[in-house]
Amino acid sequence: MQNPVVIKGNKAGMTVYLDPALPFTELLEAVKKKFRETARFWGSAQMTLTLEGRRLSPEEEFSVVNAITENSGIEILCLIDADAERIRRCEKALNEKLMELSASTGQFYKGNLRNGDVLESEASIVVIGDVDCGARVSAKGNIIILGTLKGTAQAGLSGNRNAVVVAMEMAPSQVRISDLAFQKAEKGRLLGWGPMMILIKNGRICSEPIKKSFLSALNFI
Repeated sequence: MQNPVVIKGNKAGMTVYLDPALPFTELLEAVKKKFRETARFWGSAQMTLTLEGRRLSPEEEFSVVNAITENSGIEILCLIDADAERIRRCEKALNEKLMELSASTGQFYKGNLRNGDVLESEASIVVIGDVDCGARVSAKGNIIILGTLKGTAQAGLSGNRNAVVVAMEMAPSQVRISDLAFQKAEKGRLLGWGPMMILIKNGRICSEPIKKSFLSALNFI
């Protein structure tokens, strides 16, 4: 490889191709140099990261992520792995954590919601399934969908602007949190790859990939 580190943007964030033959210590220095040189181009941004070109241990992946964040204004929201088995393990861990959170309230629903179905909760709720177009979920707290959201979700009905709507795949017809409605680019279109959440930040409703700190900070009420 002529360039030991090659960066390409994608719909979810960026893909970084790493030279498979270069010793890792030298490769890490090349990553630092590359992101220092391109820091102005990327600016301050939150992105997902995919690493390709060579197999890395978890420790090496951590070092590469640190090299990127310490030498640019980029915040890595999550590391996207092309390894299907690792993706399944991550999804399983996420599902187990969300089920653990829901167990304290008993507010969960197992099954798919179809056109015309309505599900309401006085607290937060976890839906273990999909919410199709024409279906609606509403809650005074958070709404967590362990599937695809294509219908309508209304969280924070009691005026709680700290509520969030989370889905494994987010392509909603409509989302409201408290008194604010989320404006999307196109009906039925995925907002991003992988788990996403819609929340109110700085007085505005927006969407973003799930951060690692999200689950630990989530309060089910």
